Amino acid sequence: MQTVRFLAAALACLGLLAGCQSEPKRPPASGGGKSASLRVMEQVAIAAHKCWFASKDPAFRAYRFANELNSMSGQPRFLLVPANNFGGRPLLVVQAKGGSSRVDVFGPLMGEPVGQRISADLARWQGGNPSCAGAA
Repeated sequence: MQTVRFLAAALACLGLLAGCQSEPKRPPASGGGKSASLRVMEQVAIAAHKCWFASKDPAFRAYRFANELNSMSGQPRFLLVPANNFGGRPLLVVQAKGGSSRVDVFGPLMGEPVGQRISADLARWQGGNPSCAGAA
């Protein structure tokens, strides 16, 4: 549980730093040894944490953010899980694979009213715009 709190705090700090950027930036082509999937998932995960959780957005109050960006499978991802069951079945999976910068998203939340909002936010963040423009 302490690791989860540490990761949440670290992402919150990164989100604050990302929010201080003067204009959206795309990841550099060279990425310092990071795969395209990891680069894009880092920017998407930071924005998601900042806009959905650190901002205390009511649309996401029933969920918790589970960061799995350091996956050795070449498939960095993050999950949204029920707030009252952190080890429960993920309700949303956001991931990228290998050398691709394409973000895939799936799970039961995509069929809920918040699904359109999730799609719009992810498309904006994947494109390099870290704003929370879709926030309620």
